[in-house]
Amino acid sequence: MSSFGFESTAAEVLAGVDLAGRRAVVTGGASGIGVETARALAGAGAEVTLAVRDTAAGERVAAELTGVVHVAPLDLADQASVRAFADAWDGPLHILVNNAGVMASPLGRTPEGWELQFATNHLGHFALAARLLPALRAAGGARVVAVSSTAHLRSPVVFEDIHFERREYEPWLAYGQSKTADVLFAVEADRRWSGDGIRVNALNPGGIRTNLQRHVDVDELVRTATAANGGVPIRWKTPEQGAATSALLAGSPLADGVGGRYYEDCHEAEPNRPGTRTGVAAYALDPEAAARLWDLSTTATRAAASASSGGDATELSPW
Repeated sequence: MSSFGFESTAAEVLAGVDLAGRRAVVTGGASGIGVETARALAGAGAEVTLAVRDTAAGERVAAELTGVVHVAPLDLADQASVRAFADAWDGPLHILVNNAGVMASPLGRTPEGWELQFATNHLGHFALAARLLPALRAAGGARVVAVSSTAHLRSPVVFEDIHFERREYEPWLAYGQSKTADVLFAVEADRRWSGDGIRVNALNPGGIRTNLQRHVDVDELVRTATAANGGVPIRWKTPEQGAATSALLAGSPLADGVGGRYYEDCHEAEPNRPGTRTGVAAYALDPEAAARLWDLSTTATRAAASASSGGDATELSPW
């Protein structure tokens, strides 16, 4: 049982932990809790790569952090960018933190026709982890961390119309199903990869005021979240506190041997109780849904890779 909780920071979680010799990738590491996750990992001795769309912002953050910190371009909504990042990676990878995301944005689509939030938050990270699988295996004991959200309680993955081609687009439902997909990814990836020493978990970082909310009316968010929580207001975290659970799952000995779980406030979450915003929905841990999503994601990302490479199957990673 972890002694950490809601108010713990990422630095506190990794205090005294030695990650020297380990290499980590943090997507979206140039802002919000991504910065604090990277800071804690680097402070514990890990070699950290910030995988970011805005490399100039990444370089500014890297200059502020202590330790060995690199910056590399990555646009998760662009499967060619995902492939380029993975192809450029050399050597083992011990920690992959799938942290980047977009929240409740207006309707957007990738060239494949994928809804932008699902494409970024799930399919981009799915393809990234799959393409980096050889590096994760080479680590001889790797961890993958999927940053989900309490918003997963808003929607399961609607397999009949994931990309809002037939139903009316609603930003929060789209965000919610993408965050459910992050949890389902952890469930199935851990089932498939734990035999190779790769453990995969998901988490809710909590409510943090960051650039993630650039498409959101924060006052409206507070009202709806309070209503969904039985009238109990949001308790906001600082970015340092919001990164704590990511840091624990990425680098703490407290997460040794743990996989396929959903954490919040540095503890494994309880099942969600109706009328609250805490805990994990049963549909997010459903192994049948996780396997179905895996097959769908594999088909979609392989098709995208094949199209971009002119149909040359030899260019596809073995996921």
